[in-house]
Amino acid sequence: MKWTGKLAAIWLLALSMLLTSCKGESGGTPEAPVNGQANEQANEQAAGQAPATEGQPKLATIAAEGVLDNPVGMVSEYGLTSGLKDKGFIVEQKGRVVMLDLYDSSAKPQVVLDLRDRVYSDGNEQGLLGLAFHPKKPGVAFVNYTTKTHTVISRFVMKDPEHPEVLDPASEVILLTYEQPYANHKGGQLAFGPDGNLYIASGDGGSGGDPHGNGQNKQSLLGKILRIDVDQGSDGKSYSIPADNPFAGGGGAPEVYAYGLRNPWRFSFDSATGKLWAGDVGQSRLEEIDIIEKGGNYGWNVMEGDLCYKPEEGCDKTGLILPLYTYGRDLGVSIIGGFVYRGKALPDLDGWYVYADYAMGTIWGLKQHEDGRVENKVLLDTDELITSFGVDARGELYICAQNGSLLRLTKT
Repeated sequence: MKWTGKLAAIWLLALSMLLTSCKGESGGTPEAPVNGQANEQANEQAAGQAPATEGQPKLATIAAEGVLDNPVGMVSEYGLTSGLKDKGFIVEQKGRVVMLDLYDSSAKPQVVLDLRDRVYSDGNEQGLLGLAFHPKKPGVAFVNYTTKTHTVISRFVMKDPEHPEVLDPASEVILLTYEQPYANHKGGQLAFGPDGNLYIASGDGGSGGDPHGNGQNKQSLLGKILRIDVDQGSDGKSYSIPADNPFAGGGGAPEVYAYGLRNPWRFSFDSATGKLWAGDVGQSRLEEIDIIEKGGNYGWNVMEGDLCYKPEEGCDKTGLILPLYTYGRDLGVSIIGGFVYRGKALPDLDGWYVYADYAMGTIWGLKQHEDGRVENKVLLDTDELITSFGVDARGELYICAQNGSLLRLTKT
């Protein structure tokens, strides 16, 4: 990336950042990653010494700049509905979902759901933030959006069986809401896990430093990964609690699956192993990648990454799960979690977790080897303000950019 592009991105970050990494507090001193063997590779990156690797990908334009309105996510129905295999469903932050043919450059976006009458998107991190299609029921989708005061998780169904891709705005059934004290740190990701349950990313509620202590409060739905069963209701709700949720029997909010997270903007399941990967946006020093485990405590706000945060020294790390990988402010300021690549176009990337930094535009690949060793490498240095990743029914990876474009990773 050209320095002018980085400088512009940093200015945009300071003025109007989608994923505020330190709102409400002054920034700390940037620090390098602190992950042992992975740190050596990160230091090479910081020095600009990371060489291009064989089979290094490039970006192909699927939707040009301005075609989309601030896209923040892309999902697929994975071929569940006939004729939709090569379609991508793009989440626009202001409240629309549009469908795009990913393999026909002449096709124009089609609006499939318009919720702008109920979505509040005035804040930089508020709006329509997540979408997930039911893995076994065509024409049923779930969304994550904000009002001025709450996060809302809702279900929508098709408007016409002849057009299962078009969702009826009037069919909304609200499953879950929780109050948001500030305008930032909403999380927003939705995805069905291999177990058939719906997983929800929830930020700590915002401001800076988690002033309400939501991350470590097991009774709060903020600063968590939540898990619910959307196929059956119970106790007067339109969802139920999986019996093996960590606090299903008490001791915390029954919806909580994992806690101690700051702003897990994007998470994903590895389609081959079922592992749950999450990128958690840091406060002022470190961005982190976590492997999410049921009942796991990921440390915020006792820790930021694997460094003490509150208190700054000598914090009690007992029972806390450390990140798989971190990087410091010399490499970026706001992690965008991605996917473990399982497509066919880039065989050299098979099994690599592909992620990025919003402000710097760098795209990395990270691999956890069987012996536990973590390897990280630069895949691309771009001028894009990357807001999210997506994956299509073929397993190929896409990038949503804040300028309104959609890009696909392809071979050189």
